[in-house]
Amino acid sequence: MYGWRAKIGRISPSPETVGCEEWRRALPDGVCLVETRTLLHDVTVEGLAETVKQVERAALELASAEVDVILQAGTAIAFFRGFGHDQELSRRIASVTGIKATTSLTAVVEALRTLGITRPAIATSYLADIDARLVEVLEQSNFRVAAIRGMGLKKSIDMGKVLPDATYSLAKEAARSAPDADGILISCGNLRSFEAIEPLEKDTGLPVVTSNQAGLWQTLRMVGIHQQLANLGRLLREH
Repeated sequence: MYGWRAKIGRISPSPETVGCEEWRRALPDGVCLVETRTLLHDVTVEGLAETVKQVERAALELASAEVDVILQAGTAIAFFRGFGHDQELSRRIASVTGIKATTSLTAVVEALRTLGITRPAIATSYLADIDARLVEVLEQSNFRVAAIRGMGLKKSIDMGKVLPDATYSLAKEAARSAPDADGILISCGNLRSFEAIEPLEKDTGLPVVTSNQAGLWQTLRMVGIHQQLANLGRLLREH
């Protein structure tokens, strides 16, 4: 039986081509991914507001597969309405399904804390307004953003077309612009990051957290799987 150890449910934005593939290639044996989607046109406040209206419907679809945990992917979906919105989404999912839930943002915050990162240098794919909302939420979560660099992309489908080398370069630029940074965050579930994690940690000496890496780490831990995974940075190697 597929998923004999655990079945992880993931609510992905509809244009996403990256997150589910990065997860599937990294999942331990015996763990399967069950995915459903919510329609997203643009990564703007208006577009994200339409997407969150669909959360309960998507969560119930995953519940029908008897998943063990549900993650709301799409990091911006969980922070665009400000501090605490990620927890509200998790409560909504758990309320209609009875299944424990989290979000990519929740996982990112927990991963930063686990690695002892307090001053992250951040690379994103977002527009400036979305970047500003991320900074505000992180600072309300007791982090001090050392630097942030965004790609200025509006459409999620375009984020999925960015090559890993570009993700690496932007993250490295953000870290170099902030000598006091003690870690790197790559925020966006549709931005290829898994190939960039190990090179960034080696070349900068800083721990790296990405939306997809943190989400995978937290959901595995939530279902009791503490297996170390190679090539995904200190987070999944040491924690």
